[in-house]
Amino acid sequence: MDKNSKKQTIIGNIAVATLLFSALFLFYCWSSSSFTLPNPFFLPSNQSLCKSTAIDGHKAQHDNIELDSALAKASTENKTVIIAIVNKAYVEQEEDNVDGESTMLNIFLRSFWLGEGTRSLVDNLLIVAVDKTAYDRCRFMRLNCFRLETDGVDFGGEKLYMSNDFIKMMWTRTRFLLDVLKRGYNFIFTDTDVVWLRNPFTKLSNNETEDLQISTDHFNGNSWSPEVQLINTGFYFARSNNKTISLFETWYAKKDNSTGMKEQDVLLNMIRNEGIIGKLGLRVRFLDTLYFSGFCQDSKDFRQVTTVHANCCRSIFAKVKDLKAVLRDWMQFKRLEESNNSMVNDIKWSVHGHCWHSWRISNNTKG
Repeated sequence: MDKNSKKQTIIGNIAVATLLFSALFLFYCWSSSSFTLPNPFFLPSNQSLCKSTAIDGHKAQHDNIELDSALAKASTENKTVIIAIVNKAYVEQEEDNVDGESTMLNIFLRSFWLGEGTRSLVDNLLIVAVDKTAYDRCRFMRLNCFRLETDGVDFGGEKLYMSNDFIKMMWTRTRFLLDVLKRGYNFIFTDTDVVWLRNPFTKLSNNETEDLQISTDHFNGNSWSPEVQLINTGFYFARSNNKTISLFETWYAKKDNSTGMKEQDVLLNMIRNEGIIGKLGLRVRFLDTLYFSGFCQDSKDFRQVTTVHANCCRSIFAKVKDLKAVLRDWMQFKRLEESNNSMVNDIKWSVHGHCWHSWRISNNTKG
């Protein structure tokens, strides 16, 4: 073979090798969106030679399908769901504690069992888990579950009130609920530190012209007066329509310009100082603590109370302790009522001592 022929052969071999390598590279990038191949480039696991656009698109499509399915499964006939968001800290008990009601999620679900007309509502409850542990526990309990992925944020541990991670988790919640509204679903959002003692749908208005019905820390006597109400976003009912979607979009858009403020404070400012209710033509009912109560302001009537929220409380440990006391008070009331015992008229709520104490302990996670 002459020198020119040998040179052409070498060039040809290089061209073929280049084409083969390119084909392998493209195949690797394409295939990684659907299954995993051994890394032929021996790169560290956190590096990639491929752009993630296709992968991200495939994952987003999968998540959308999963969410649509989860919402449809939990929905009532009029497209209403009950939504609670949990993380590891709300579902996992301490290793040395075998008490079945030592987690927030267990207490929350226990209230559905003990409440009046609440057991069937579990079928309409969608548990949204923001980490794998919470999702696995939800699935183990055979509930309606959805895994909400949050890129680059670890929501697994306890998020103390007003910590940076707490604020991030609240904004993640707002964005998710906006997505639910855009899909045409009405919802009750409930924190899992809210115990359900009666069916709240019997106390919420079924007037479809009312766009939002939201709980308050302290009720000031007027259900339609936004200037004097201290709202709480731990329990509210939102109808899906253009007005509520615009409200949530406006609300979430303020996230990056509200450093150090939780989403509840931002919404309160929008209502009190920016006149968002009038601007969007919203009808907003502020819920009376006689029915939708909390530790900030107890219900004055056991015969009317519907939900009890462990608000005005800083740690999960304290909430668990004091919510257990609420359920004990409730069971005592039911026993006295069923036996027509006159002492039922004298029953009082236990003091929320662990929650009051939680504010005096710096950075505690156990109250």
